[in-house]
Formats: sequence, C-alpha cells, structure tokens
Amino acid sequence: MIKEIILSALSITFAILCLSTPILADTITADHNAVPIFEQIPSSVIENIKTAYNIFYGHTSHGSQIVTGMAMLRDENPLYDYNNGAGTLSITEYGDDLGADGDTTWAPITRQVLNQPENEINLVIWSWCGGVSTNSEEGINIYLNAMNQLEMDYPNVTFIYMTGHLDGTGPDGNLYLRNNQIRDYCLANSKILFDFADIESYDPDGIWYPDETDACEWCSTWCLSHTCPTCSDCAHSHCFNCYLKGKAFWWMMAKIDGWNVTPDTCGDANGNGVVNLQDITYIINYLYKGGPAPNPLWQGDINGNGIINIQDITYLINYLYKGGPAPICP
Repeated sequence: MIKEIILSALSITFAILCLSTPILADTITADHNAVPIFEQIPSSVIENIKTAYNIFYGHTSHGSQIVTGMAMLRDENPLYDYNNGAGTLSITEYGDDLGADGDTTWAPITRQVLNQPENEINLVIWSWCGGVSTNSEEGINIYLNAMNQLEMDYPNVTFIYMTGHLDGTGPDGNLYLRNNQIRDYCLANSKILFDFADIESYDPDGIWYPDETDACEWCSTWCLSHTCPTCSDCAHSHCFNCYLKGKAFWWMMAKIDGWNVTPDTCGDANGNGVVNLQDITYIINYLYKGGPAPNPLWQGDINGNGIINIQDITYLINYLYKGGPAPICP
C-alpha cells in the first residue's frame, strides 16, 4: 500500500514538474492571504518604507478604499502615518482611474508626472472603478501592454497592477474572466499585483464568497460577531473591507521593500504565508532541480521524520488534495 502511494505521488510529482508554472521570485500578489501577515511586519520595515517611497496613486471612488483603510490603521497606530510631513509615507492622489475598455488616457498622465523630476515619484498605482466588469480580453491586453511599456520606459519606477472590484456576477461572469487574465499575466511576467477583488472575496476565516459584490455583505455579517474598526465612510462598501485593503497595501509595500516573513506554518516551504501547490513545486525544485532550500529547512520536512525527500511531497499532496493529515514538521 505504501509503495502504491509513493508511486502515485511520483506520477503526480512528475506531472507537476512538466506542467506547473515556474515560481517567479519577483512576483508579488497582495491578496487576502497577505492580510493576516501584516501583523508580522517589523516597525523598522514600516519606517524604511515611509522614507524610501514616493507614491503616485490614480483612483476614483473604489480606489479610495485603500487610502481609507490606511487612514484607519493610522488612527490605530501612528506608525502607519502618511502624508503628514517628514518621516511619513508620501502619497500623491490623482482623481482619475483606468477607465473602460481600451482606455489608455491614464498612461500620458503618468508620463507627465514621472517626467517632472521634482516629484521624486518612484512607485505608481492606478486602480479601476467599474471598468473591468465590461472590459474585453483585448481591452485588458491594452491595459497590460500599456503598463508594461511604462515599466520599460521608467525602469527605476515600480508599477502596481490591479484587479477590478467584485460586481456580483460570480465565477461565470466576465469580471472573473478579466481579473483572471490580469492575474495570469502578472504571475507569468513577474509583476506586482494588488488583487482588489480577491481581498473582497474572503473573510478572515478563509471562507470564499464567490458571488459577493463590492458592498461586502459578508463584512456586515462578520462584524456582528467580531470587533471591527469603524470609519466615516468606505466608498461603496463596508469599513472592514477598507481596513483589510489597508493591511494588504502595507504588506505589499513591505514585500516590495524586500521584507520576507519568517515562515511559521509547517509546510510553507516558500515562506509566503500559505501552504498550497507552490510549496509542492518548491520542494520538487529543491530536491530535483537544484532550487533553493526551504528557509528554515524544517519547513520542507512535511512528515516530520528528519529528512526531506519524496515522502514529504507525497504527504503534502495527500494533505492538500486527498484529505490526508496536516503537515507535522519537527
């Protein structure tokens, strides 16, 4: 029986080796998984972010949710202060967004800002309003290509991609298709993505709400039984939604700044805070393709027997996809 399990794992392993998307070290995705890790960011990293980055952020009402969330965090702790003079994070807000299908009017605005050296802008973000919901595959490609061109033309500036907010059309709707198009592009091309829709899609217990809208109805339900911070207004949504996006934003900035969380989840071989298919790929790359070792090394000893080998891959596959026991690292 054990032999059959190992042979089965080997076949799955080699299928993953042949078919899986390679892990891209420079890819950063700020999604719902980033939110709980926010609490682990050292204050020294936050302080460095505040002095190292000058942000240009183009947004309208939906995009303001991020700034509202950051204000909520600032009200809780002055460590997260911004736009309040020296020693605080500089964010220049511009009242426009990424528009609709094929719109690139935001691109020359970006160039105009970046061509003014006195601005010292070194990080650019543009958000969507409702433009993804009615967009086409071609329109999203126009957006992606325009962003990529800006990256090539301004190599010293960091550019952030973004998904569009939920609209209630669910996994079969156009929004999901277009958001996945953006996600796939960012993953395949080592981009930085603020996954606006994903953050709205999961509550802190990890429960998925596939048919949710930007109003975040689950937020209201969640806050009936949990203590949630308040705000004067979270555009189109619930204050808790803004709060989560504020946390994800600071996590994203910490990752851009080079911070890596110390893994404390057994099986989290690549140290991104979540155990998933990428950890299987990571261990495979380490064992068979000369890839980097899990750091700390014990994160790859999934079955806790003191060594990392094919049995750990088998164990993790069984856990993730066959209902097997949870990892038991030493």
